[in-house]
Amino acid sequence: MRRNLVKLRKQRKLTQKEVAEELGISRAFYGMIEQNTRNPTLKLAKKIARYFEANIDEIFFD
Repeated sequence: MRRNLVKLRKQRKLTQKEVAEELGISRAFYGMIEQNTRNPTLKLAKKIARYFEANIDEIFFD
């Protein structure tokens, strides 16, 4: 499911730390979202989608 999130980040040549800082969360928490061990709130999911200029469905659902 979250492979789309990893793909978007790597396409932009960003580190987890860079994305996390932009989103205002810890790198560890962002990493857990990518690993599918933690779920973002709806508010954070929307923020992630805006950041990557993508649809929430594209990122979080197959």
